[in-house]
Amino acid sequence: MKKLFALFIIALLTVSLAACGSSEEKGSSGGESKDGNKKLVVGASAVPHAEVLEEAKPLLAEKGIDLEVQVFTDYVLPNVTLKDKELDANYFQTPGYLALQMEENKDFDFVSVGEIHQEPIGIYSKKYDSLEDLPDGAKIIMSDSFSDHGRILPIFEKAGVIKLKEGVGANARVEDIVENPKNFDFTTLIEAKLLASSFESGEGDAVAINTNYALEGGINIKEDGIAFEGSDVVPANLVVVRSEDKDREEIKTLVEVLKSKEIQDFIKEKYQGAVISVQ
Repeated sequence: MKKLFALFIIALLTVSLAACGSSEEKGSSGGESKDGNKKLVVGASAVPHAEVLEEAKPLLAEKGIDLEVQVFTDYVLPNVTLKDKELDANYFQTPGYLALQMEENKDFDFVSVGEIHQEPIGIYSKKYDSLEDLPDGAKIIMSDSFSDHGRILPIFEKAGVIKLKEGVGANARVEDIVENPKNFDFTTLIEAKLLASSFESGEGDAVAINTNYALEGGINIKEDGIAFEGSDVVPANLVVVRSEDKDREEIKTLVEVLKSKEIQDFIKEKYQGAVISVQ
């Protein structure tokens, strides 16, 4: 009986220790892999960010870094998870979005460590071939992320179909429209990840879609896109880390690999101009 009781206590302790170990390992980032390589955990949007990171994996392995990619389907959790130290870095956001997020979340102490690529936002329509062809009262569907509005509205202004308040530039909002002769309706705002499905469902007269979600949604960018941001104004997509980690050697190596000729060539061949490497 005593022997059985002792075995029960040993088993209970073993389970408890195993549970403690699992708790400590869950959600951790950094450290070393089983093979002795340094480990990096990077959060990313599925397309093109995660695809680019997957291409970078063997290049990083050659430099002693094992990369783990965590894919996110929204623009909120990658920053929350980075703040919680479950990621070493994330790769999905533009400077405008990063600035807005840090303004709204005072516990986000982040910094960009590299500009990797550009994704021109496009205006897509199943019914019309240009912004000038849009009818009076056309319904324009946009992302509910206000940082995108400063990229979308200038596309319409450049086409001459609206006029914005002078000087607003990348900070433009719908209320900054001072001339709208065709009374376009810009009031329908939805989550960015739903824009592609909204377009495919035939909602609205035109939909402004972030390139990553257009690619992920299988939209034919060349055929269905009727207007795009100019390459001279497209913000870069960034690798972002906690400020305390900006000088880590593994982070520097990650950025070097993502800006390497091998990755630039991959982006050019894979995305055919829909995604543009930052030189």
